[in-house]
Amino acid sequence: MKIAILLTTFNRKQKTLSCLRCLKRQKLPDAAQVDIFLTDDNSPDGTAEAVAFHYPEVHLLKGSGSLFWAGGMRNSWNAALPGNYDYYLLLNDDTLLKDNAIDTLLRYNMQAAANIQPTAICVGSTCDHNGNITYGGKALTSRYALQGKFIFSEEEFKPCDLGNANIMLVPALAVKRIGILSSAFTHGIADYDYTLKARKAGIDVLVAPGFLGTCIHDHDKNWKSSKVHLRERIAFLKSPKGLAYSEYLGFIRSHFPLSYPAVFSKLWLKTLFPVLWDTFKK
Repeated sequence: MKIAILLTTFNRKQKTLSCLRCLKRQKLPDAAQVDIFLTDDNSPDGTAEAVAFHYPEVHLLKGSGSLFWAGGMRNSWNAALPGNYDYYLLLNDDTLLKDNAIDTLLRYNMQAAANIQPTAICVGSTCDHNGNITYGGKALTSRYALQGKFIFSEEEFKPCDLGNANIMLVPALAVKRIGILSSAFTHGIADYDYTLKARKAGIDVLVAPGFLGTCIHDHDKNWKSSKVHLRERIAFLKSPKGLAYSEYLGFIRSHFPLSYPAVFSKLWLKTLFPVLWDTFKK
């Protein structure tokens, strides 16, 4: 059983090294062979050099400095594809895995394979230092809009509609049917898009039991204050690390077309009249 672990990083040397340290402590099934593919997107803080020194076995790839998260993950994934792996584990470099995380993620698919049943994408939940859930799998609460709530169980795998790729195990079956993360996305949304596509292609998406790691929710509010100049607010609207205007609207058009007019209006309202969010959004 061959597993490719996929990461991308930019300027987070200590977090990346901590993530790799947790990976090395994983308690794996006897038959598991693990290879790590990490794209360093031209970090100026010496991340690549530190990884090469401490973890020379890692397949270290160099980015251009403008790959962002989705681009960096695609770079790592494309490098791994010739190895014909059975599973691809997407992992954020700021996620600290528990020692049994990969073993837990594999549990469902190993049983499915033994029973000659289809494999599934398995998402791992993360929490912060207070035990609050930060990333994982969600169930949609509307068929027509991107609205959802976290799914979580301490004891069993639960179906979900979409998931975060902070910890996400993708079987070769999914890659064969729908490929890898879409090139339509520069930074975020690519994991939601991937899991929604998987569901449409008849691939189950499940949340593994328990918390499989810690990861701090580091996303700031998704609008710029009215105190910020309009020029900067429009730049944030279009930025891949902001509202990713074109990419997000493309995502909505693909998966939730009936909500497109409302989402379009909301993006511009946030940008032109942020005082509404400054006043009423908690």
